[in-house]
Amino acid sequence: MPLCRFWQLGYTRLFCYERTDNDLKNRTVIGVICAVLAVVLMFAVSPLINKLTAGKVEIVRLAKDIPQGRPITEQDVVTVTVGGYNLPQSIVKDKAAVIGKYAACDLKKDDYLLPSKISATADKADNVFRTLNGSEQAISIPIANLAAGLSGKLKNGDIVTVIAQDKDGTTYIPPELKYVKVITTTTSNGYDKDQLTPNEDGTTDLPSTVTLLANSTQAQLLAGYNKIHLALVYRGEEKTADQFLNKQKEIFK
Repeated sequence: MPLCRFWQLGYTRLFCYERTDNDLKNRTVIGVICAVLAVVLMFAVSPLINKLTAGKVEIVRLAKDIPQGRPITEQDVVTVTVGGYNLPQSIVKDKAAVIGKYAACDLKKDDYLLPSKISATADKADNVFRTLNGSEQAISIPIANLAAGLSGKLKNGDIVTVIAQDKDGTTYIPPELKYVKVITTTTSNGYDKDQLTPNEDGTTDLPSTVTLLANSTQAQLLAGYNKIHLALVYRGEEKTADQFLNKQKEIFK
């Protein structure tokens, strides 16, 4: 065999041997990498996936937008099933816990509900203001003295009777103002009573005005009296308070 041919064959065998050794090394490296990835998948990724897919729970979600102060109805919410991983512990899971309650802030469709977003009452002034639709108005009248405003003890949602005094000193109860709802009472600094914090000496500022819910006729009457005293008629459940207001509405029919 010619020497050149023998040299070519030997070179080819040598090259093949070197290529085979490199392949083995590459396969070993790939195998080690795969083993590491398998360990990471087993101890890190798999538990996370299990947490995300396990522990399904039913929660309450909003089906539509609800403005602040509006009551939540059956049609406003739906029950959906979601993964329980990383959900707040206080998230609402029962429709009965929210139906009939009020939106404590503006709520948006598909929001999850938390206790901080709902309220058992809608007696904050801003809640009432947001429900005004033109048929009723909010009007503030001055409190002449401590006694005229029930000694500073009026609360949001109270039902009061207005005792009016004309310029000649005559006092009477106008039939149009027998039952009126208190929206809020406000100090001379513009703070509502439910926003006040005690002073350093433990006292609180007294209100100087009271804001009432009234129709246009009632508002005109309230603006025209010389002095006004307020007598508390009812404080308690909104359902009972509405009964007094419905009686008042009969006067205007």
